[in-house]
Parts: sequence; structure tokens; C-alpha cells
Amino acid sequence: MRAVHEQEFVTFFDDASPRLLSAAWLLTGEQQGAEDLVQEALARTYARWGKVRGGNPLAFARRVMVNLHTDRWRKHRRELLTYDVPEPTVGDLRTSHHLDLVRALRRLSPRERECVVLRHYLDLSERQTAEALGISVGSVKSYTMHGVRGLRAQLLEGEQTHV
Repeated sequence: MRAVHEQEFVTFFDDASPRLLSAAWLLTGEQQGAEDLVQEALARTYARWGKVRGGNPLAFARRVMVNLHTDRWRKHRRELLTYDVPEPTVGDLRTSHHLDLVRALRRLSPRERECVVLRHYLDLSERQTAEALGISVGSVKSYTMHGVRGLRAQLLEGEQTHV
């Protein structure tokens, strides 16, 4: 890779890493898994940098990250739920409200969680989310609706127990 392209990737890496890490943490619900996911996504983006750099490299990296996450949960299918959330190291996710949200996200199915994170955290359109996940727009709508409904119920339940 040419030095100019190397510097472009370094700049992209510095700009994209925090946002990708935050999204990955919301997808996985754990810091180590999120870091691994982002590392692999950025490594694959780097390997394709010559082709990706002219388009939308953040969208490419995000798609790779979501695909990797989907592959991992499909492969293992057994999700272990826990109420113990580790201390987050992602800057803007340190408030108790965010921790409650992450706990609630962990209780959603993996596909619901992906749709909610992509639609409402990464602000992708329904079509973009469908493309990123390889599912139909109708499925995105359904998973998002059920995911938001589940989050709302869990967060309202949590408020009532704290009162």
C-alpha cells in the first residue's frame, strides 16, 4: 500500500474506531467482544482499503462488523445472559442510564438488538439496515418494532422497581 493510502487509513482508523467500538459494545454487550469485533472489521477494511477508500469506508467497516457479529451468534447460538455489566470503557456510555439500556439490549434476541442498534444508534435507514444484515426491509421493521417494545417494557419495569 502506498504511503498516501496508509495515511488515509490511519486517519480513517482514528475517526471511525470510537464510533465502531460504541456500536460493537451495544451489539455484543461486552467490552472484550466489542474490541475483537472492531479489530477484525478494521483489519478486513484495511485489507480492502484500495477498493473501499473511494466509496464509503465507514459503511463498509460497519457492514463487516455486523456480519462478523451475526456469524458469531449464529455459530454459537447459545447466548449467556447476565445482569452483571462490566465497567464500560467507552467514553459516552458510562452513565447508569446507558448501563440500564445495555442490560435491556442484552435481553433482546441478537437480531432485534442488531436492528435496534443499527436503526437508532447508528441512525441507518430501514433499507441500509436490511442491506447490512442481509434481510428484508419488512424483517427490519418487525425486529426493530419488537426490539423497541421489549426495551421500553424493560426500562419502564426498571424505573418502577427503583421508585
